[in-house]
Amino acid sequence: MKRKNTSNDPFTYEGYDLEGREGKIRLTCRYSIGELEFNEIVTFDSPESRMSEGLDEAARLVFLLAGVSYYKTKAPSTIDLGNVRTTGSEREFLLNYYRSGLAEFAYRNRLDLSDIVVVGPERDDHEPVQYKSDPGRPLVPFGGGIDSIVAVESVKASFPEAALFVVSPPGERFDAIENAIGVTGLEAIRCEREIDRGLLNSKEVGFLNGHVPITGIISAVAVMAAVLHGRDCVVMSNEWSASLGNLLFDGREVNHQWSKGVEFEREFRDLLTDTFEDGPEYFSILRPRSELWVSKRFSELCSYHRVFRSCNRAFHQDRELRLESWCGECDKCCFIDLILSAFMDARELKEIFAPYEPLENPDLVEKFRTLLGIDERSKPFECVGGVDECRAAIVLSSRREDRSNSALLQRLANELRDASAGGPAEVDCTTLLAPLGDHYIPDDYLIAD
Repeated sequence: MKRKNTSNDPFTYEGYDLEGREGKIRLTCRYSIGELEFNEIVTFDSPESRMSEGLDEAARLVFLLAGVSYYKTKAPSTIDLGNVRTTGSEREFLLNYYRSGLAEFAYRNRLDLSDIVVVGPERDDHEPVQYKSDPGRPLVPFGGGIDSIVAVESVKASFPEAALFVVSPPGERFDAIENAIGVTGLEAIRCEREIDRGLLNSKEVGFLNGHVPITGIISAVAVMAAVLHGRDCVVMSNEWSASLGNLLFDGREVNHQWSKGVEFEREFRDLLTDTFEDGPEYFSILRPRSELWVSKRFSELCSYHRVFRSCNRAFHQDRELRLESWCGECDKCCFIDLILSAFMDARELKEIFAPYEPLENPDLVEKFRTLLGIDERSKPFECVGGVDECRAAIVLSSRREDRSNSALLQRLANELRDASAGGPAEVDCTTLLAPLGDHYIPDDYLIAD
């Protein structure tokens, strides 16, 4: 595929400013493409203005990773780091971060990003910055869904000084997150991320639009918060199947969840090792766990069952379009209902999704068929589990007495049994409930089965 002529001007990193005043730390990141200029502002609450070399290095990482949101407006072939000096390994990281993190964006816009180059001055005298923190004080990014809830409960059992980390738009707090925060009983360290308003009208002004590796950006912001508050590690809640791609496009795997996957985790950890000496640590506590295992563990956390939310409509930027309940029809709602149906009481799930539980809505049969891999459509571009996890869930759910009269669920189970792609006999539920794949979890954080 040949590159579309999107812009002859490079995407340029203009610089960043870090300032502390009135109990706040504010980072302003500046970018440009030709005459277009973009500013992103990230603001942290801070009892003290703790400016330090380590904080500046963390801010630099946020600056490098946040640029992807503005690059995509024109997607030129050259990424110019301006006066920002970087090492060869940092430029290699950025190159893969843009290509893999924007693979879905490239697929949807039919763009070839294979010719991207990252240019800028060399940072050949860099030594890692010494970082000192108090042990046993992890920071856990929190979104109010089942993954982050299971991660938090696993962490706080051994580390009572753990704190949550929440990123919101300026002046906004999402009920879907706040209600679950109250149940955790933990302190919440907060940050406001203000994207340039030019992105909000991207279609009207002719900008390219599409998915960015948002978890990569949040990871960098969380590391900065950890450095600011003296936290020794950032504990993510990204599970095993986040590393599974959706499809192949132009010779590259497209994975909606790439920045939640193990490849990003490995490369970002290497970036942190080159930046800091002795931490902060970064890892996902759920990396070797399937969504099936997560849903089983969540089913035991009854105090969260009426407050958790994973539907994206709960986080809509437009308040008038934001829902206070599950929409009951999107791919995420279908997946969460399916994966929990294997372990949670049917009446409880009906009440959670009321008035529209996905598994009781025959109009959603095609969405479920796609999740189960019964049809030939690719895995949805959403944060949902893999085909094997969905198949295991439907097998376990269809055997439950309280689901025996669920017409859609039993119909799907029968279709799966008859499908040439494989039936329930080929679904290994036991393996999916055991640890899977590689991980970087320190021994103190390993979850016992």
